[in-house]
Amino acid sequence: MELIEVDTRHAYTVIREKIVTLALKPGALINEQELAEEIETGVFPVREALKLLTHDGLVFITPRHGLYVADISLPDLEQLSEMRLALEPVCARLAAERADRDDLAVLEALRKEQLATDPQDSKRLLDIDHKFHQALIRAARNKYLARSLEHLFGLSQRLWFLTLPKLDFLHGAVAEHLEMLEAVRDGDADRAERIMRGHVGAFYDRVRSLLRSED
Repeated sequence: MELIEVDTRHAYTVIREKIVTLALKPGALINEQELAEEIETGVFPVREALKLLTHDGLVFITPRHGLYVADISLPDLEQLSEMRLALEPVCARLAAERADRDDLAVLEALRKEQLATDPQDSKRLLDIDHKFHQALIRAARNKYLARSLEHLFGLSQRLWFLTLPKLDFLHGAVAEHLEMLEAVRDGDADRAERIMRGHVGAFYDRVRSLLRSED
């Protein structure tokens, strides 16, 4: 049983990465046998992993036609934007109220790493931005909020990768992260909440504009 669980977790991680990074394209038909061979595991772990990914909203099942990678669209973006704009400012407020010395050290290290990253390395900047948000989630000390936001991040990542070649503004998030770090360090919950709302809103405005330009 333990081996099966390990294999399922491995299959879930690998397949999810393929979906998020668009190696498995939105709307693509999924072949369980081919996936099992590709990631060198059995069909059963792949099948179990796909069930989990269906629950995540990244895979969908049709009764007659099988398994497909979930499609992505502008309506998806709008709904994710609404949820993150509702939850992330709350997260920032709680982080400002609850962050300890270790939390601040992690946030500062990530900000410095972001500052040192090549502005053209959008994938790396996006990864650091995600880690910065994860660090704020940990500082907020609310496991239910953490679960909700991590789920939303997972769904958002495909939208980000879809527009990644054109996300040329990510390096500008360095200044916003500095402002956020200062607000959290100062325990200024109102400012942290305000900065996060602007940060998330501006990001989605930009991605929304890119998606519409490609219609």
